[in-house]
Amino acid sequence: MDIILVSGRLAKTRTIRLSAVNIVLLAFAAFLLLVTAAIAVQYPISRLDRGLMSDRLRGWLASAQSEQQQQQAMFMRESLDTMAKRLGRMQAQMQRLDALGSRLAKLSGIKPGEFNFDAVPAQGGPYLPAPNRDISMQTMDTDMAKLSLSIDDRNDKLLALQTMLLQDRSNAWLIPSVMPVKNSYFSSNFGWRIDPFTGKEAMHEGVDFVVPTGTAVYASAGGIVQYAGPHPQFGNLVEIDHGNGVITRYAHNSKVLVQVGQMVRRGQKIALSGATGRATGPHVHFEVRYKGVAQNPARFLKNADPKAFSS
Repeated sequence: MDIILVSGRLAKTRTIRLSAVNIVLLAFAAFLLLVTAAIAVQYPISRLDRGLMSDRLRGWLASAQSEQQQQQAMFMRESLDTMAKRLGRMQAQMQRLDALGSRLAKLSGIKPGEFNFDAVPAQGGPYLPAPNRDISMQTMDTDMAKLSLSIDDRNDKLLALQTMLLQDRSNAWLIPSVMPVKNSYFSSNFGWRIDPFTGKEAMHEGVDFVVPTGTAVYASAGGIVQYAGPHPQFGNLVEIDHGNGVITRYAHNSKVLVQVGQMVRRGQKIALSGATGRATGPHVHFEVRYKGVAQNPARFLKNADPKAFSS
């Protein structure tokens, strides 16, 4: 290839002859210059892009980390709120158990000092620390759920025990256990005796208490009055039904103080003594009958409570 150079300064033209090798070298040199220029322009641009991408990445990572921390904090708050509510319920259950335990202690006759539910139990002993254990929220939640179920179970069992104790106590109040009169003695016992009117042997189905006319007569147990009025042999008679087939009779009264259908308490005044009906003098005839069969009242009155009377 020939290159002709023309210049005003030159008196004549100049011709440069390029071989194939020279052309290839020139083309390669031009290509290197072009690549070098492109790299020189692209390098700061790429540095700038990488800086922008790095800032964006850091911002995204920080945002994701902040969102995760917020979610964890919200989960912790919700878990703590749930545990606080459950703890409040358990505290209320414990207060009910304390009150129930106090009632049961009184019903069973236990001394208050032996089971004081208002004070924290006394504790002590050497300090033996437990090995380090990792306790998670899930573990605590599971343990509290088990404890809550145990408290509910104890509450149900204590309530059942209270019902049984109250029933036993109610039954005790319905069993004749109070003397029908104060400060008296048996003038005639239960069983066979010589009848004071006929002089013949006859069955005496109760006990007689010698007292002056007008002496207060008391219900030996709680129940419902099923008869209150005159009787051909018993005179003014009061008959009380205590349930479960148990009936008591109070005979020869001068005055009756209760009515049929009235509910009476153990130790309540029900009549005034006298000598009405088939009686030789003022006294109280007292009977205990079970399913219609006369029982010896002395068996019921041997442990009579002298403090059970009421006016």
